[in-house]
Amino acid sequence: MMSKTRQRRIRWSYLISLILILFTTACSHTLQRQTCVALANEVNYCLAPIPANSQIHSLTQQVSIGVDEEHHELLTQLELDKQQLTLVGLAPLGQALFTLVFDGNTLSSQQSMLLGDEFKAEYLLALIQLAYWPTEDVNSYLQGASLVSQACDAARCRTIYASQNEEIIEISYDQIDPWRAVIELAIPQAKFKLKITPI
Repeated sequence: MMSKTRQRRIRWSYLISLILILFTTACSHTLQRQTCVALANEVNYCLAPIPANSQIHSLTQQVSIGVDEEHHELLTQLELDKQQLTLVGLAPLGQALFTLVFDGNTLSSQQSMLLGDEFKAEYLLALIQLAYWPTEDVNSYLQGASLVSQACDAARCRTIYASQNEEIIEISYDQIDPWRAVIELAIPQAKFKLKITPI
């Protein structure tokens, strides 16, 4: 017959396991994400598929986001192959904030409750595509605007123009190869700035 001490240990073991499961599920939740985002009035971008000639990339990046006077820093790990793109976001102290998985058609994410429902991870993924995807791929999924590569003071520049030749987004690179470059992206109307620095 099982001793009372052993029974208590088993009960505590089950209880602790249950608490851990509840705690884990309370800290993050799975979300099905929209694959189309609004960039400006009457300008939308739907996530483009993984490029057919996509190479394998594995990047750790420091991401700096500024909106008005607010400033946020996070670390990201981006994994890209021919089947899918995975983007993991970490707080500066290492806490997992979100994991996005895009297979070219559907986008899902695990997101920390700390971020709240206001944080839309699909916007970050859309901006990453605007910076890295081939121009022709982006333009096929951009509505009400077009992405143009042009000469500038930086090593490379891209600009999204609305139909009325209005600049919506400005992107600059300090190197020709975007996968190795420090990238600065600005949406002046929204007072939004994004800086991606490879680590």
